[in-house]
Amino acid sequence: MAETSMINEHSLNEECGIFGIWNHEQAANLTFYGLHALQHRGQEGAGIVARHDDGQLWQERGLGLLSDVFADPRRFDNLTGSAAIGHVRYATAGNHGVENIQPFMVNFADMQVALAHNGNITNAKTLRAELEQEGAIFQSSSDTEILLHLIRRSSADGFEAQLVDALNQVHGGFAFLLLTPDAMYAALDPHGFRPFVIGQFGDEARYVVASETAALNAVGANFLRDVQPGELIRFDRNGMHIDHYTQATRLNIDVMEYIYFARPDSNIYGINVHQARQRMGAKLAQEAPIDADMVVGVPNSSLSAAMGYADAANLPNEMGLIKNQYIARSFIEPTQSRRERAVGMKLTAMPAVVSGKRIVLIDDSIVRGTTSKYIIQMLREAGAKSVHVRIASPAFKYPSFFGVDMQTTDELMAANYSQSEMQTIIGADSLEFLSVPGLVESIGLPKQSDGNGLTTAYFDGHYPAPVYDYQADLAPLVQTGQVTFDDEPTQDERS
Repeated sequence: MAETSMINEHSLNEECGIFGIWNHEQAANLTFYGLHALQHRGQEGAGIVARHDDGQLWQERGLGLLSDVFADPRRFDNLTGSAAIGHVRYATAGNHGVENIQPFMVNFADMQVALAHNGNITNAKTLRAELEQEGAIFQSSSDTEILLHLIRRSSADGFEAQLVDALNQVHGGFAFLLLTPDAMYAALDPHGFRPFVIGQFGDEARYVVASETAALNAVGANFLRDVQPGELIRFDRNGMHIDHYTQATRLNIDVMEYIYFARPDSNIYGINVHQARQRMGAKLAQEAPIDADMVVGVPNSSLSAAMGYADAANLPNEMGLIKNQYIARSFIEPTQSRRERAVGMKLTAMPAVVSGKRIVLIDDSIVRGTTSKYIIQMLREAGAKSVHVRIASPAFKYPSFFGVDMQTTDELMAANYSQSEMQTIIGADSLEFLSVPGLVESIGLPKQSDGNGLTTAYFDGHYPAPVYDYQADLAPLVQTGQVTFDDEPTQDERS
């Protein structure tokens, strides 16, 4: 069992969805629909900031699902103008009050600025302490607010130079959207941990920026390009301007986007998520075959992998589990008790399909084990003869610090138990995981000059960058050789 307490449940971290539109007369309304396509990324709160034609910014935000926050159409009365940014939030950063709902909006002496963020700043604790010592007063407990203070603290000449200065002080995983009276800015961290894409309406200078391509499709925009690591992109009256706030970059996309977080109809760096998951399932069938009667995928994020496994194993792919589509995703429920209740409400086994059958149960991951144990028990109660669990990702052994809600090994089942112990605990007849090489091959990202372009630290303990404020918490794992870190890329390497 891992000997580490690490970080508690309320550490600074969030996994969210962001969306912005520039130069469209229906900016706020389309931002609502774009955020709706990203609702799976956050269900705790939502907000939209619109830029009026006179340059004034207006904010509407609240707790709950997007449709609840904006149920009253009068909330759109002041969200007018041709530019807007929006945010759907899932967070473990501080409390869950409305003060942490984004986009944040501040009134500097000389201008207004709105900010939306997806990811986690790994040196936030250090930066916040420095800023507070200098007299900064924070209105939220979110790491996102730090960027606004860094911008205002900068002595650089002009807002954009101040933003560049601030971006070079923060570390970790971040996709930022900023809205000012004159422009909209998009910035991605130097490793590209979070997906971030740009779309365009026809061939006009009307642009969309979003966490996933599925959100572009929702508003009828065409995919234009991925935001690249270290880029700072400005949208203003003269169109789109692409620049970099740093040349010290290295692509390390968070592999959990392909495994779990992103919608299957999204593309990340040219790789369709559904097809990548299908290949994961097919590879898993090659690596971990089993004599069985049928394949059953856990809805919804495992259905693509189940299709791939069934096809490769030449087994029927049956709908043995039914999901209540109106129940939230249990992994991103903010507390364990709510996760357990969500699992109990969202799935039903079909005795007519599974009774007397040897089942290959395909799931995308085992994190805490709550869901797996419950589903296996449910299948057995429905009459399944045996349940062989096949996981379309490697065992989740190490914490995440770049924007996924897993910052303590205490919560990770595979960090505390052997594979055979996990099998016993969840009640499976057998348990196998996809290998790390199999996962990388299945995703199929073109090989990079400095690596495979993916962050697989959760499975192999190899972090593509230091984790700064969290570094000391990993010391026991570093000492035993389980965890290693790459250095940050330097300007000399990439220039």
